[in-house]
Amino acid sequence: MKNHNMMFSLLLGIITILSVTHSTFATEVSQDGRAILINGERKIILSGSIHYPRSTPEMWPDLIKKSKDGGLDAIETYVFWNSHEPVRRQYDFTGRNNLIRFLKTVQDAGLYAILRIGPYACAEWNYGGFPVWLHNMPGIELRTNNKVFMDEMQNFTTLIVDMVKNENLFASQGGPIILAQIENEYGNVMAPYGDAGKEYLNWCAKMAVAQNIGVPWLMCQQSDAPQPMINTCNGWYCHDFTPNNPNVPKIWTENWTGWFKAWGGKRPYRTSEDVAYAVARFFQTGGTLQNYYMYHGGTNFGRTTGGPYISTSYDYDAPLDEYGNLNQPKYGHLKQLHDVLHSMEKELTYGDILKTDLGNSVTMTSYKYQDISSCFINNDNTSVDATITLDGQNLTIPAWSVSILHDCKHELYNTAKVNTQTSLKARISNEAEQEPTSLSWSWRPELIGSYVKGDVGVGEFTSDVLLEQKSVTNDTSDYLWYMTNVNLDENDPIWSDDMSLQVNSSTHVLHAYVNGKEVGSQYAQGHYHFFFDQKVNNFKKGNNIISLLSATVGLQNYGPFFDKTQVGLMGPIKIVGKKSNNNEVVTKDLSSQTWTYATGLQGLDNHKLYSEESVNALKWKDERNMPINRKMTWYKTTFEPPLGTEPVIVDLSGMGKGEAFVNGISIGRFWQTYLAGNDGCDLKACDYRGQYDNNKCVFNCGKSVQTEYHVPRSFLRDDVNTLVLFEEFGGNPTQVSFKTVRTGGACANAYEGKTIELSCEGRYISGINFASFGNPTGSCGSFEKGLCEGANDAKTILTKACVGKESCSVDVSEKVFGAASNCGDESKRLAVEIVCQ
Repeated sequence: MKNHNMMFSLLLGIITILSVTHSTFATEVSQDGRAILINGERKIILSGSIHYPRSTPEMWPDLIKKSKDGGLDAIETYVFWNSHEPVRRQYDFTGRNNLIRFLKTVQDAGLYAILRIGPYACAEWNYGGFPVWLHNMPGIELRTNNKVFMDEMQNFTTLIVDMVKNENLFASQGGPIILAQIENEYGNVMAPYGDAGKEYLNWCAKMAVAQNIGVPWLMCQQSDAPQPMINTCNGWYCHDFTPNNPNVPKIWTENWTGWFKAWGGKRPYRTSEDVAYAVARFFQTGGTLQNYYMYHGGTNFGRTTGGPYISTSYDYDAPLDEYGNLNQPKYGHLKQLHDVLHSMEKELTYGDILKTDLGNSVTMTSYKYQDISSCFINNDNTSVDATITLDGQNLTIPAWSVSILHDCKHELYNTAKVNTQTSLKARISNEAEQEPTSLSWSWRPELIGSYVKGDVGVGEFTSDVLLEQKSVTNDTSDYLWYMTNVNLDENDPIWSDDMSLQVNSSTHVLHAYVNGKEVGSQYAQGHYHFFFDQKVNNFKKGNNIISLLSATVGLQNYGPFFDKTQVGLMGPIKIVGKKSNNNEVVTKDLSSQTWTYATGLQGLDNHKLYSEESVNALKWKDERNMPINRKMTWYKTTFEPPLGTEPVIVDLSGMGKGEAFVNGISIGRFWQTYLAGNDGCDLKACDYRGQYDNNKCVFNCGKSVQTEYHVPRSFLRDDVNTLVLFEEFGGNPTQVSFKTVRTGGACANAYEGKTIELSCEGRYISGINFASFGNPTGSCGSFEKGLCEGANDAKTILTKACVGKESCSVDVSEKVFGAASNCGDESKRLAVEIVCQ
């Protein structure tokens, strides 16, 4: 009996220890009107979006470490339904889709996670993240009170929640996930759905709560979010946002650090000063959780881009660029702001708030906690600096900026004063393949003859109506053939010497063939449809074969009823004849003809010529007779990986439109020939002051929005690698080359009283091109000394302090650079330009 009691006591002790251990590791996440509370303590939380499928598992640890080093507390990501369930009830959580591995990587770095399950994502992702098989389910309506859709949405949401629970990844289980999101930006599009939309919204909230995840749920851009959902803000600026419940904190789920790029568009750019201004204004006005969208944008590999017409690069002008390099000065300028905000955590989350209007768009907001005060002073004027007096001292607040002051006296940070270097990225040719011409190419045509000549058995099925493309392809390919036979004779009313083919198209690209001959190609520009009208010289008496190839470039991802936007050749499709004797116009409508359909292209979708495992990939022709600028052509080459560890890119200048594959993996679509307009680009005139949108500060006019494509190191082998290009429009592969991206140099223009850190980010500083302390003028690459100059030679000081090192820190002060004369009251600065080895 004694032994039994001892064993019982021991067992009870073990249970108690396990219970205590579990409760020790579990994190309680709650909220009040000021902040998110972690184990009962209000927190400042700075977060950044990194989407796991837009990078690789091998990149994740470095991206997340750099995020933490940059001052972030959390990583936010969407969950991409169509990546995980491409076929109904067939799931993929491997490789770039390994959500659990990604979340554990975040956890290993000691960061929180914010999981935006949605499962609608938007995100410039194909079809907004919905699998297209949803579209083809009988009786379905998306994002509304529709049982078919809601059953599928609940099934996937529950699948994700259960996977995460099984790995103990919610904070309530000791994991990193402190917040989850259901739906996404529904408030922006809900009105057209009427009462059914409101019913769906309430259902989403109830369904989410029933998941019992132990952390709060978010609904962004949802002013009428049902309790207990926390509604949040997305946008360029969110300082004026107010939650719909006074008992929840002010949260900014998407602070857009830049904007996405689109084929045929210009490259957008958002200044570091303006992003920092937006963040500081948000925290000045009571915000305590902010997320950058994106902190690392990454790459739209394969066919994942939405839009349509979104480019393969999703760089987003984020603090970490597409390849994972620091985007300086944005990364460093924001890091300094994060450090200041974290130092004020108690004041911002517990302090008493006092707002003082100083006039002329200038406001001071103080936060006082116990004996410590911190102040924000904003100047929202877009052109005039403000000078105010505090405790007898004058303080200048530049236009469109925020100053943060310790003890409401000493300026710690100003959003318009950038004291971080601007890194200059260099593209270095592959040392194993110094010249583009050193790549040896083979080629083969895409076999379209059976489609354009009407061979028997080439189609999959027939229909007497024109079908929408999503309903036929299920998004298994960008391409769909529409084929029909038309019998003409001299007695046909339309028969004439002047005949044309007209197609009212809702596709993105159309290639038209009559009797085996191409009669024309056309693509939509800036909209979702176009009218194709092409004269045809080879109609013949008797049977005529009309073959139309419809191509998509990403499916629409946003808007009310976006899923109902038709894509494909919805008609009418007509032959038009014009009589020469009386100019009479006669039409023959082919829309109700018997149409034969075939999904995809032979080489791309059936034979998979890009795959090294394809038995059809062995028959290639050598380079001697290789055609250039020929449509529907495949090109292949081999290459050795570039030396070193820097990110690898392939420059596809010279190519037209198509898709690129490295070692059988799609690195994305390319479209070099769709050029941006020639007007509106002047970065020299780009002013950070004033409201930003994606049409401000654009560049790259008259050029392709993207010519360089990321090839992750994990895609490469140590010896021989294969690049395969499918060219749809016609291009010249001899201009293709591989390069690495590294920091080639950097510039800085730092203010007196600050410390500037100069870095070659893993390489050595090899020289100082320019250095001046005083009032230097000009910009990077064209700095000049001003009339005010420190007594000591700045270039000599910087050479001694920095050359031969990977990085160096220099105090910008007269103590280092000597007293400067002829400066008057002007603030002194250090301008410097370094060269990296």
